[in-house]
Amino acid sequence: MRVVVIDYNGGNLASAAQAARRAAALRGIKADILISREEADILSADRLILPGQGAFANCAHGLDTGNLRPLLEKATAEGTPFLGICVGMQLMARYGLEHGRTEGLGWIDGHIAPMDESAKAGLQLPHMGWNTLSFTPGAHPLTEGLQPGEHGYFVHSYALKEAHEDEVIATADYGMTIPAIVAKGNRCGTQFHVEKSQEVGLTILGNFLLWQAR
Repeated sequence: MRVVVIDYNGGNLASAAQAARRAAALRGIKADILISREEADILSADRLILPGQGAFANCAHGLDTGNLRPLLEKATAEGTPFLGICVGMQLMARYGLEHGRTEGLGWIDGHIAPMDESAKAGLQLPHMGWNTLSFTPGAHPLTEGLQPGEHGYFVHSYALKEAHEDEVIATADYGMTIPAIVAKGNRCGTQFHVEKSQEVGLTILGNFLLWQAR
């Protein structure tokens, strides 16, 4: 299996790649995992991972300057499974409002907006640390082997709003309902950092590597 972690001058690339290698080893999956922005690597990949760290606008700019949007669109339209992590998940939305309005990939409904409800509830932003995941067991292959109430590690001040309920696989609560895992077709994402979420994150990564999206 060939897994490409997309290099778009964003953060957490090495951590995401290392976590994917560990997840593959735990599942006994023979995987070649590399960090790349090259067209040939992206279009020949069996799995694509887009980590994210920083502001939505900056990460979207990284996709544009690398001409990566059309490559990701082509690869995923042809069926390659895609996993976005944190801002990588947020980029799947229609647009984001961090540092002005910036267009996303438009793969899922909704937009990325400030977590005003959390602030009004007196909660500190960014939402940083462990939080409980709520989901229906068996609803999606990404959560196989997990139980509701397990935790993911979050770091964000913006969240997906006006999401389509059929595209939200898991949620977390932080003075508002936060879409924590989203999926549509062969494209999925986690708002929390799977590479920092210990056994839960490794389970999700392993499920992603084995996922046969329809």
